[in-house]
Parts: sequence; C-alpha cells; structure tokens
Amino acid sequence: MSFTRREFTRSSALTGAGIALTGAVGALATAPNALAADDARHEPGDEDHGKGKGHGHGKELGYGPLIDDPKGILALPAGFTYRVVTHSGVTKLESGEFTPSNHDGTAAFEGPRGVTLLVNNHELSGTRAGWKYPVPLTEGLVYDPVAAGGCTVVETRRDGRTAEWVGIAGTSTNCAGGSTEWGTWLTCEETEDKAGKNGLLKDHGYVFEVDPYDKRANRDPRPVKAFGRFAHEAVVIDPKRGHAYLTEDASGPNGLLYRWTPPQGFKHGRGKLRTLADDAGDFQAAKCFDKKGAFVDDLSRATEIGTVYGVDWADVPDRDAKTVSVRKQFTDSEVTRGRKLEGMWWGDGGAYFVSSFARSESPVAHDGQVWFYDPKRRTITLKVLLGVNPDPSVDGAFDGPDNITVSPYGGIVISEDGNGIQHLFGATDSGRTYPIARNDLNAGTEDDPSYSEIAGVTFSPDGKTLFASIQNPGILLAITGPWKRQPNKH
Repeated sequence: MSFTRREFTRSSALTGAGIALTGAVGALATAPNALAADDARHEPGDEDHGKGKGHGHGKELGYGPLIDDPKGILALPAGFTYRVVTHSGVTKLESGEFTPSNHDGTAAFEGPRGVTLLVNNHELSGTRAGWKYPVPLTEGLVYDPVAAGGCTVVETRRDGRTAEWVGIAGTSTNCAGGSTEWGTWLTCEETEDKAGKNGLLKDHGYVFEVDPYDKRANRDPRPVKAFGRFAHEAVVIDPKRGHAYLTEDASGPNGLLYRWTPPQGFKHGRGKLRTLADDAGDFQAAKCFDKKGAFVDDLSRATEIGTVYGVDWADVPDRDAKTVSVRKQFTDSEVTRGRKLEGMWWGDGGAYFVSSFARSESPVAHDGQVWFYDPKRRTITLKVLLGVNPDPSVDGAFDGPDNITVSPYGGIVISEDGNGIQHLFGATDSGRTYPIARNDLNAGTEDDPSYSEIAGVTFSPDGKTLFASIQNPGILLAITGPWKRQPNKH
C-alpha cells in the first residue's frame, strides 16, 4: 500500500517532531567522528572498570584503546585475540586450490556440534586472467566460465580446524549480500557488465542464492532476475512480509534503494527463489519526502541525527536494464538517490542500510550515514552521521562505513571502507561510537602507508566470535574476547 505524503505529514504533525520511534530502534545519534567525553571515563557504580566482565551493568563505552599488533595484522583492545581462518594464497580449499582473494560480504550459519559455517564473497571483477587467485571453477557450480568471482563456504570448528570449498563460481564482483531466515546466503554482483563487455560471456549484475548446508542445492547457478540487474551491494529479506530490500552502489547518477514485493501466494524457503519468473513480483525504487510533504531528492540532505523521511515506492520500468541502467530510468524528481548505498542488515524489525560517503556528486558532503527503514511505519530514520574526516591518515576518526551487522550486545558493528586507516567500530542504540579493531596490515610503505578495507563483519550464531576480513590480500579473521552489552544512555 502506498504511503502518501499527506499521510506522512499528518502523522508527523500528530507526533510533533516526526514519527516517534521507541525501543531498540531508537536513534543511533553519534557525533560526527567523535567519542563523547563522558563515554570513555569510569563512572561510580561501574564495578567492571571497562574490562568487559559484566553483563551490561558497566557504564564505560566500548573495550578501551586498540593495541598495536606485533604481527602487523589487526589491532584489538586488551583481552581480545584473533586467529586467521583463511588467507588467500596460503590456505587451501578441499579441492587443493588456494583460497581466492578479495574477501568481502560474509554471513555465519550454525552447523552441527559447534561448527560454524561461513559463506564468504570474493569481490573479483572481470575475467579470471586478471587475478592470481580467482574462485576455482568447480564442476556444476559455474555461472560464467570466464568470470573470476564467486563465494566459498568455510567450515570452522571450536578447536580451530577449518575446511573450505566453493559455493558458487563464475560470477563477478561479489560485494555484499544478505542471509535469509531459511539458512542461505544471497550474494550480490556489484557490476552492470553485460555479455561481451570486459570479456564476460553472460550478463551480470544479479543476485544468486548459495546454500552452505547442501552442495547439491548450488548446482547449475541461476540468477534471481526478479531482484533486478544493477550494481547490487546488499539485500535483506523481511521475514514477516517477504519483501526484499536492496541497495545499489553506483554513481552518475547516484544509486537507489529498492524493494521487491513477492507475487501473491509466493512463500519463501530453500530453493524457492530459483522458481521465480524473471519478472515475478513488483520491483520498485524508494521516493522519500519530509514531514512537510516536500520531496527529498538525495539522502545526503539529512544533516541531523533522528531525521525521519516517509517512503513511497515507484515502479521500475525495466528491472533487467536491457538498454538503460535501472537508476537512469528515473528522473531526479521521481526517486531519492544516495551515494554508495552499501551494507544492509535486518534487525529490530527493519532494515539498517548504509550510505558510505557523499562529495561533490551529492547535495551535502558527509563521511557516512546509517539509516533504518521501518516497514510498518514506512519511514527511514537517520541513525548515524559521520562528518567529513579532515585527516583519514590519523587514527581515531571513523569514515566510509560499508558492511554492517546488528550486534547481540546492542547496537550495530560497522566495517570501514574509507580513506587512510581502516577500522571495525561499534555504534550504540543511543548513538555513541567506539573502536573494536584496526587494520594494521600495511600494503604500502612506511612513508606512504596503505590499508585495505575491512569487510564481511558478522557474528557467529552463539555471539562469541566476530568474523571479519581484510579484503586485500584476503584474510578472514575470527575475533574473540570479553564481549559485553554496551551502555545505552543518551
């Protein structure tokens, strides 16, 4: 049902300064690139002293300062450790080939007897000839035999033993994606390359489903064309309504937020997406308006935490982009755009999604936004806003949020793909940010350092391990330590 501007304006007037949100979806109101002064100090009654031993009773935010890693891989707070799960060009698959490179979006699934299954994207664009460690072409699991990308499935045990195999091969630029409630991973191609472009043999820019439990279910890969063909970043499925929400990482013009509505009678489940017709369901793009009913052309217009926009949905004329890119099928007055719409995660009854940054291509510059879409209210709320980082080479500030996950300890955990130093950082429900990890693997020189993005952030099903990757060269890490519930004061 369309949520008209008039309905949103009336609701906003009734609640004063916008539609009120309560509970776990309260605004994540963080000061740009700052940790509030009282966030880091010990307060009376905090018997935990920031050591992470409590169960939400401590008042100190985060886990303390990051300690340089003598191995030069990952800096962590005191009491935390990591282990390398996979390493491109070092660890090997069950079939004997080396682990592919360029790790990206990842999800964790519960396996038998304490096993955790991970599906790990490998963001490899173009043809296999351009990469030293492409995803191996495993018989029956290949979409386009010349494409370098795909996913691997990683089985990791409590004793550290690990196995890895191919989940899908022959896809391109597998960036992020999303897990489903029925236990599969939706991997997203961040490209619009069609057959014949950049040496590829098939059209790309689709979503594919990968089953970590059943290798047979992944045979004969088929794109979910109903979800559109564009530079996909991430996707989430509303477990109650069945809608899919998808982000587009594109510019010239900026990308869009999409919604897919299933056809009448369709029920999600294992293998069901493969049965959809290419044009099944309704595929639409978001169109936002403020509490006064005015159209919002770009998400960067929001400059205050807690900004709420109503959302309507505009039909996409040609979701397969046969001649014109999907985002270019609309004029700037018909949809709401956003620069680098990136990671998504379903939690708290809605979809969190990221805009990594905005510069001259957008109305207002910023170094990152996190939004929350509430499907019941049909609104988006700005949760996190990072101001432009004046010097990304100096540690302490955050910029360029990318992959995101909802934390079992409250709030969200975000991985950086910005300039300069790269972090994992947390943001509480009340908005304060704190560091969790820093990439110490310098791929440049001492005088001109270079640090790859951190990607694929996700917690194990039991919440005890945080998995994340250093994208280049491709190192999947398992982080453990004294996790604790973060304070939630304003």
